[in-house]
Amino acid sequence: MTETADGCTTITLNRPQARNALSPDLLTALQEALDDAAADPDTRVVVITGAGEKAFCAGGDLGGGGKMPSPYERYELSRRFLNVVRTLNHYEKPTVARINGYCLAGGFGLALSCDFLVAHDQVKFGTPEIDRGLFPMMIMVPLMRSLPRKVVHDLVLLGRKMSANEADDLGLLQALVAPDELDTAVAELTGALASKSPVVMQLGKRAMNAIDGMTADQALEYLNTMLFVNQQTEDAIEGIMAFFQKREPQWKGR
Repeated sequence: MTETADGCTTITLNRPQARNALSPDLLTALQEALDDAAADPDTRVVVITGAGEKAFCAGGDLGGGGKMPSPYERYELSRRFLNVVRTLNHYEKPTVARINGYCLAGGFGLALSCDFLVAHDQVKFGTPEIDRGLFPMMIMVPLMRSLPRKVVHDLVLLGRKMSANEADDLGLLQALVAPDELDTAVAELTGALASKSPVVMQLGKRAMNAIDGMTADQALEYLNTMLFVNQQTEDAIEGIMAFFQKREPQWKGR
């Protein structure tokens, strides 16, 4: 379920009866929504949230009615989740996770794959897979890139849940607010992001993503080239002119 307003596209994981657990169909819909938002010139920022008030996302769908998914269904689930995480890792528009409830397992990995996390103070984060005879293989990349290694050990080897306050102390959250202030906090963040030059945002995110696997020397050479590209944009010229003329810039997106 998607909605676009004021430069922001909100994608809602719409399975509240299952705590927005990630099924193959839901992951396909999420992938399509991300692709559509990436191609939409009116979208400057993307928000991912969960339907209802109980959960952002409880992780992968383990199957209803006590029926185990088939090996093929389990593979399809992990493959589609991988594609979504990969898309977010290379996304060239800013992404925000609006965390409105439990954020567990694959849902935690999905949130960490976004650029910003905004949560209310009753939220719990965690990786309880170990208690079900599973290991959170598919979210190890965002976990290891977002948290200190010993904290990751604590979460994935013990299955412990982490409070929103602890997540905030670890620097995971852009904002931690009361439940009734969540929408305001998200709107303030998305408004600030949407006010920036979309082409410079795109170039900046592309550069940050590209240097992730480079050596320092490779990264410096690449960033020097990207700075030259940035400086040739109309928005860079407009931003400098606006600074000297003491006015707000009027971005053209090119």
